[in-house]
Amino acid sequence: MTETLTLYKLIILYMLDKVDFPLTTAQISEFLLEKGYTTYFKLQDALSELLRLGMIRSERTHSRTLYHLTAYGTETISVLRGSLSAPIRKDINDFFREKSYDLKSESSVRADYYLTSTHEYEVRCKITEDGVDLVDLKLVVPTETEAKAISANWTNKSQQIYASLLSQLL
Repeated sequence: MTETLTLYKLIILYMLDKVDFPLTTAQISEFLLEKGYTTYFKLQDALSELLRLGMIRSERTHSRTLYHLTAYGTETISVLRGSLSAPIRKDINDFFREKSYDLKSESSVRADYYLTSTHEYEVRCKITEDGVDLVDLKLVVPTETEAKAISANWTNKSQQIYASLLSQLL
């Protein structure tokens, strides 16, 4: 069990080291579960252990969790990279080659909301590219239902909204 958990942790660290953006739980799960490397519950154990050890950090919103590699995680994977077999590294590299654009797009568009001191909901919608915020929009709405709807719709419509804003303002 310990050896397989170590393998899952190394896979996750290697994945995060291969990209210049955070990965969501769903993205990491997609690779590990579709390739049959592990189960969802063992994946959660590996993520929890990496968080506990400080090798990764998480960023939570209402709809998803994003994982970032820490300096300690980078150091660890640079030393232990060779512990991952060549076929596993190839699977990961192929996964990123096939889905890199989609994965980056998913993690660059974010929306979250919270209850304000005035009992309204502030929704924050962002598009980030290469560490730079292209859009950072805050909206205040009266109900949580509206906040949830805006957050959900931002993911699907952010590019159209961004293009519309530019065309209206330029």
